[in-house]
Amino acid sequence: MHGPMSAAWLLVALCAATGAYCLLRMRSTVEDQRRTAGGEALMGFGMALMAVPAAVLAPPSWTWLLYALVFGAAALRALWAARRGGHHLHHLVGTFAMAYMAVEMAGRPAAHAHHGGGAGTPALTGLLLVYFAVYVLYAGARLVPAASGVPARAGWGDRPELARACRLSMGIGMLAMLLAM
Repeated sequence: MHGPMSAAWLLVALCAATGAYCLLRMRSTVEDQRRTAGGEALMGFGMALMAVPAAVLAPPSWTWLLYALVFGAAALRALWAARRGGHHLHHLVGTFAMAYMAVEMAGRPAAHAHHGGGAGTPALTGLLLVYFAVYVLYAGARLVPAASGVPARAGWGDRPELARACRLSMGIGMLAMLLAM
């Protein structure tokens, strides 16, 4: 049991740090950074909360319904923004996956809420796993150094390579959470 507990805390720390950096990006002078940073901060902090080990905090069942409502609303917002294309489609898949996992957790008995097994619709879970595996490979490949055109003295919120690293971290976190279902 030591391994999974350690992994859960690492996932909590990774997602919380990612959410904190995304809040910092909301102060960016680059409009594209600001536009997506709020949704990514919500994802980072939401993933951190959902990954807290049940041995430490066993939330009541209504908490999972609250998560489902919040991420369902975020999915609707991402659907509306997806009309413009781009990264919003990924936000739509991510927020849908979070809402899906929250609904699945709400349907489980409290004693088994963080133990995996009985993961909803196996086909949907598998499809989400494939999507995030491909996304992690894609996001990782985009981290390969290239001329970014960012001034050498760019602020922390204006660094696209850090934003890509955060998206990669959240993709890895989403894979871990889906695998734990």
